Amino acid sequence: HKTLRGPRGGLILARANEEIEKKLNSAVFPGAQGGPLEHVIAAKAVCFKEALQPEFKTYQQQVLKNAQSMAQVFLDRGFDVVSGGTQNHLFLLSLIKQDITGKDADAALGRAFITVNKNSVPNDPRSPFVTSGLRIGTPAVTTRGFKEAECRELAGWIC
Repeated sequence: HKTLRGPRGGLILARANEEIEKKLNSAVFPGAQGGPLEHVIAAKAVCFKEALQPEFKTYQQQVLKNAQSMAQVFLDRGFDVVSGGTQNHLFLLSLIKQDITGKDADAALGRAFITVNKNSVPNDPRSPFVTSGLRIGTPAVTTRGFKEAECRELAGWIC
C-alpha cells in the first residue's frame, strides 16, 4: 500500500485451477478475510491503473532518490544507516551511538508531525517495544512533491 499508493491488503492472481482455488479459499477465508469490500477492490483497481502509467515509474525513481538523499545526510552527520544506505524506498537508522531509543525518537518526531517508525536494528540491545532504530520511508513525502533538496532538509531537521 505504501509504494503502490493504494489500500492495505493482498491480491492473489493465478491461472484458473480448481485445486489451487480451493486451497487458496480455505487458507484465506474465513480467517484472514471476511466478505469482499467493494470500495477496497475499486481502490486497488485505481492504484493498479495508476501503476501502469509512465508517471508512476518517474514517481518510483524519485522515491528512491529521496530515500538515498536522506540516508546520505544521516551518514554525513555521523549516524549509522543499517547496510550503509538504501536501494529502495526506506532506510533503517541506528540510534545506538546516539543513546536515543527508537521509541523516544518516534514519539518526539511524531509531536513535530514527522512520521517514522521505531524499529529494531541488528544486535539491538533494547526490546522490540523500545528499539534502538528508526525506519524512515519516502513514499509519502514524494507523493507530496518532495525532491532531493526537500528530503535533505527534512533529514537535517530530524538530525
